[in-house]
Amino acid sequence: MDIVARLREIVGTAHVLCGEDMAPYLVDWRGRYRGAAHCVVRPGNAAEVAAVVRACADAGAPIVPQGGNTSLCGAATPDDSGTAVVIAMGRMNRVRAVDAGNGTLTAEAGCTLAAVQAAAHEAGRLFPLSLAAEGTAQLGGNLSTNAGGVQVLRYGNTRELTLGLEVVLPSGEVWNGLRGLRKDNTGYDLKQLFIGAEGTLGLITAATMKLFPLPTAVATAWVSVSSPRMAIDLLGALQTVFGPLLTACELVSEVSLGLVLQHIPNAARPLAGSPWYVLIELTSGGDDAELRERLETFLGAALEHSECDDAVVARSEAQARQLWSLRENISEAQKIEGISIKHDVSLPISHIPAFLDEAGAALAARWPGLRVVAFGHVGDGNLHYNLSMPVAGDNRALIDAQPLVNELVHDLVHAHQGSISAEHGLGQLKRAEILRYKSPLEMEMMRAVKQALDPLGLMNPGKVL
Repeated sequence: MDIVARLREIVGTAHVLCGEDMAPYLVDWRGRYRGAAHCVVRPGNAAEVAAVVRACADAGAPIVPQGGNTSLCGAATPDDSGTAVVIAMGRMNRVRAVDAGNGTLTAEAGCTLAAVQAAAHEAGRLFPLSLAAEGTAQLGGNLSTNAGGVQVLRYGNTRELTLGLEVVLPSGEVWNGLRGLRKDNTGYDLKQLFIGAEGTLGLITAATMKLFPLPTAVATAWVSVSSPRMAIDLLGALQTVFGPLLTACELVSEVSLGLVLQHIPNAARPLAGSPWYVLIELTSGGDDAELRERLETFLGAALEHSECDDAVVARSEAQARQLWSLRENISEAQKIEGISIKHDVSLPISHIPAFLDEAGAALAARWPGLRVVAFGHVGDGNLHYNLSMPVAGDNRALIDAQPLVNELVHDLVHAHQGSISAEHGLGQLKRAEILRYKSPLEMEMMRAVKQALDPLGLMNPGKVL
């Protein structure tokens, strides 16, 4: 039996797409990667996923899992061979359980991040994973890339928020590891194999995630600083004074802000121009006015001692949203502006200023006029370091030189003991690049795990390894 016919028997004819109906599933969000597929299948539950995977294994068909298709590294886009079956998880969008007493939520992989946040909020709890694409990004994709977002500083990456997984293995067997335990010291922590694996070891169908008390007080501020060094020093002072109340600390360059002001409607500059800015958020279980007053007092002292150059504290939730929109719309503004070379790197926080200085100087010497759009989660050392020319027509030569650009940037990251992928994963974008920076032993260990779980090599081929 043809695999399309078999898949239609499993999930129903309406949920197996062929021909032009597949188009939205064959290109990534940035429009950088385009592929082809034999078909797209949309299962509705874990049993259907398992049956689909078994059918693909029997037919020798490669499998490409796909969530909200917001990957920035091409992890969810098939190659151009046309042999792959894309498994789109959007129909698996149920929140199965919320246990407020245990502080856990179990949801299927196709739930959008925003839907998981809403379900937690309805139960009087917080699910803290938050990122710009949360309205379309799905939980399974967040897990498969170990997504970070803006609140890693306080709550950790997706890996730290995960207690249990349900996974369909490449054999079609279903591993039910949906445990809501904080302590389970019974051998290998198998769920960690699948978090950050980008669908290359199995297909996550559901997860049990940690919830936290819902904050009742929020204080948000936009602060001008003259340099990344001043931002790092301000971060240290904030951590000393506020400890775990410091939920987010974001670094934004004037160049990044300028793109938002140019391309995003209703965006407004909150302070006079400055080379750099820091977006600060504190949360607590106390009173809004009291927390804002504490932040204002802190920033007043920082201004007095020249530890920052200017600051504004949001007086309402609407003002706080406006400040956050300046940070969260940077990627959208860049997309509107045109193509750029993107880097998602992490560094020891103390190394960020030196890296920015050295990388900026080296790039400017090699490509005069280059524009650096730098921003990111300074509280956890994650920088989005994106490069383009100010005139869109000049970008082609830069894009053609991308291997040289990447080598320069990534070599500096490595020299500063950093990582070339902080939260976007490797996908197909950095699959070859990682060989320069991981030891042969590390790569051998990763390949051994892949061979043990996916001996046929059908799970998301051409990604990560």
